[in-house]
Amino acid sequence: MTNIKIPQQLQDGDQCKVVAGSHKGKQGKVTDINLSKTGHITITVVQQNGVRFKTLGRNVVVDALD
Repeated sequence: MTNIKIPQQLQDGDQCKVVAGSHKGKQGKVTDINLSKTGHITITVVQQNGVRFKTLGRNVVVDALD
C-alpha cells in the first residue's frame, strides 16, 4: 500500500499525482509551493517531459515512498 502525505506536508521534489481539478490524472514533481492571499496552497508540478502546470495543493496526492 502507498503511504500518503496530506497537502500541508508538501515539499519541493515530492512525486505527486493530481486527483482532482482540470489536470486530473497527470503526475510529476512538486515545485514552487505558495500560500495564496485567500489561504489556499498553490503548487507548480513539473511532469517528466518538462511540461509545467499550476494546481491547488488539495488536488494532489503525494507518494511518500520517493
